[in-house]
Amino acid sequence: MSLPDIPPFQPHPLLRGGNWQTIAGVYLPSGKLHYRATKHLVDLSDGDQIALHDDRPADWQPGGRVALLIHGLGGCHGSPYMVRITDKLSARGVRVFRKDLRGWGAGACIAKQPFHAARTADIGASIAAIREFAPESPIVLVGFSLGANMLLKWLGDVGRDPISCASVEKALAIAPPIDLMRCCRDLERGFGKVYDRKYAAFLWGHLRSRQEVVSEFAAALQQRPPKRIYEFDERFTAPLGGFDSVEHYYETASSQHVLADIQVPTLILSARDDPIVPGAVFDDVALSSAVKLHLTKQGGHLGFIAAQNGEPDRRWMDWRVVDFATQPATS
Repeated sequence: MSLPDIPPFQPHPLLRGGNWQTIAGVYLPSGKLHYRATKHLVDLSDGDQIALHDDRPADWQPGGRVALLIHGLGGCHGSPYMVRITDKLSARGVRVFRKDLRGWGAGACIAKQPFHAARTADIGASIAAIREFAPESPIVLVGFSLGANMLLKWLGDVGRDPISCASVEKALAIAPPIDLMRCCRDLERGFGKVYDRKYAAFLWGHLRSRQEVVSEFAAALQQRPPKRIYEFDERFTAPLGGFDSVEHYYETASSQHVLADIQVPTLILSARDDPIVPGAVFDDVALSSAVKLHLTKQGGHLGFIAAQNGEPDRRWMDWRVVDFATQPATS
């Protein structure tokens, strides 16, 4: 089974360079779209819950196409890229489920356990729930950034398991940090420090907002705020998640070692100049025959703001997701 070809990415002439693309991707206006989804709570095997947001087009029929979107670190179902892409897919008749990672978005006041990037079984639970809602539909999986790494890790771990992969047609992973240790350490240099400190502060704030839900957070918050993602994971994510160390956590959660085991047709899309997931992390990785890697020269991290190219807007990444989700994989 082959995957659709990807047209070349030509960056906007005023937005050349990974940092400009990354920043523009976040701050360029996307337009306001009203929340129209139906929220479903999914029960997990460990007794916790996560939230799925179901956007079902009026003309969608049983057996119609379905997509599951998984956001990145610090995001949720309401992140601008999640909302934009959901709206574009819905306009083309695709039923979209947006997954909140455990403890994020609508799950912030629901999940009793802390989030970490090794909770990939939550993806399997989400797919099982979607099969209940749309039992006759092919499912396309799309992950962004950390959510993309988690998606790849899940795909590699389940391998050829026919039950786990039932109904899953194909997968798209955009800007996945497949080597968490390397990506975190890379952020500690140059302009990367800006992203590092921003994310660390955001994660600290999220910890504070959830202290009444997760009892372990209250004690953790007596410590000084971390200044780096690595420090946050070392002091909070790893111990609260039951890992021996931050190195153990990163090794467990990184997808790089299981990419050769993926059997579902999968496309990895990233940019060489991504300041958060540098293109070099993909240089020596072993991929299965089911996985296709497409690295653009430019695009930043979830940026991909394009020059005029005949598409309805300059959000090149959005239209690649639309193409991927709406074009059946060919044999």
